[in-house]
Amino acid sequence: MAMAESEKEKSRVAIETAVAAHRIAELEAQKTKHIIEENNKSVVKTTDLRYRKYIIEEIEEATEDFSPSRKIGEGGYGPVYKGTLDFTQVAIKVLRPDAAQGRSQFQQEVEVLTSMRHPNMVLLLGACPEYGCLVYEYMANGSLDDCLFRRGNSPALSWQLRFRIAAEIATGLHFLHQMKPEPLVHRDLKPGNILLDQHYVSKISDVGLARLVPPSVADTATQYRMTSTAGTFCYIDPEYQKTGMLGTKSDIYSFGIMLLQILTAKPPMGLTYHVERAIENRTFAEMLDPSVPDWPLEEALVAAKLAVQCAELRRKDRPDLGNVVLPELNRLKTLAEESMLPTNIGGSKRPTRNRNNNIYIKSPLSTTSLHV
Repeated sequence: MAMAESEKEKSRVAIETAVAAHRIAELEAQKTKHIIEENNKSVVKTTDLRYRKYIIEEIEEATEDFSPSRKIGEGGYGPVYKGTLDFTQVAIKVLRPDAAQGRSQFQQEVEVLTSMRHPNMVLLLGACPEYGCLVYEYMANGSLDDCLFRRGNSPALSWQLRFRIAAEIATGLHFLHQMKPEPLVHRDLKPGNILLDQHYVSKISDVGLARLVPPSVADTATQYRMTSTAGTFCYIDPEYQKTGMLGTKSDIYSFGIMLLQILTAKPPMGLTYHVERAIENRTFAEMLDPSVPDWPLEEALVAAKLAVQCAELRRKDRPDLGNVVLPELNRLKTLAEESMLPTNIGGSKRPTRNRNNNIYIKSPLSTTSLHV
C-alpha cells in the first residue's frame, strides 16, 4: 500500500508538471503571436506611410471617370490615364479586372517602388489599393519606344541624347541589381518601359514582373529557377526562356537589344543578326538611324559592339554591367556632353545651333541636348 501511494504521488506530480508546462507553452505562444501581430501592424503602418493613399472618387475625378480622351497608353495589365491630383500632373495605371496576375503584379509593383528611390526609376506617388490603381509622376515625353519611332510626329533624338539615355538606363538597371539584401531582376526591360520626362531624362518603369533573386545565385555561375518565364518576346533572355533559370544577366540581354534599337530605331526582331552582319561587312553606318545626320561613327560602332556582346545567346558570354557596360556608356555619355556647345552667358535657354545647323535645346538637368 505504501508503494502504491508513492507511485500515485509520483504520477500526480508528473501530471501537474505536464499541465504547468502546457500552460507555460500556451502563454509563450500567445506572447509570440501578439509580438508577430504587432510587428505586422508596424510593417503595414510603415508601408502605408511610404505612399499616398487615394480613394476611388479622387481617381475618377482626376481621369474624368476614365474618359477615353484621358487615356495615354496601355500597360502590361491595364490602361494608363493622364490626370491631376494634388495640383500635380500624374499618370494613373488601372488594374484590368480580367488581368490574371494583375493583383499580384500590383502588390509587387507597390512593394518594389515604395522601397526604392533613384533618379532613373519612375516615382510612385500614391495608390488606390482597393481598386488596383497606381499613381506615378507624369512623364511628358512618353516612352523611349514612342520617341525612337517618332510616333505623334515627335522630334528625332540626337545621338548625344541617345548616348545619355543608354547610360541612364544602365545606371538604373545597375541600381536594381545592387539592391540589398537581394538583387532585383526587372525581367521586362524594353523601350516601351523606359519613360522620358520633360527634359528627356530616362526612367525605368513597369516593375510588376520584377523578381528578387537571392545574392548567392545572382552571379553568372548559377541562376535562380523560376516556375514560369515572363517578359516580352524578342527581349527575353534565350536561356531564361528555355530553362527558366533567372539571373541578373537576363536583364543584360534585354538591354543589349534595346541599345541596338537606340542606335538604329529598328524593330527588335533579328536586329542582333543584321547588326553583326553589317559590322562584318563594314556597312554598319547604313544601320544607324538616318534621322540623325551627324552620327560619330567610331563611337556608335563601339556602342553597337557592346550591345551585341550584351545580346549573346549564352549568359556567360555577356559582359558585366557594373565593370564593363556602365563605364563604357558613361564614357560615351561624357563624350556626348563635351561635344555640345557651351551654355549661353547668363544661363539663357535659347536654342543653339551646331556646325551642321541642327537645333539643340539645352536641358536644365544636363548638358546633353535634344536635336529637333
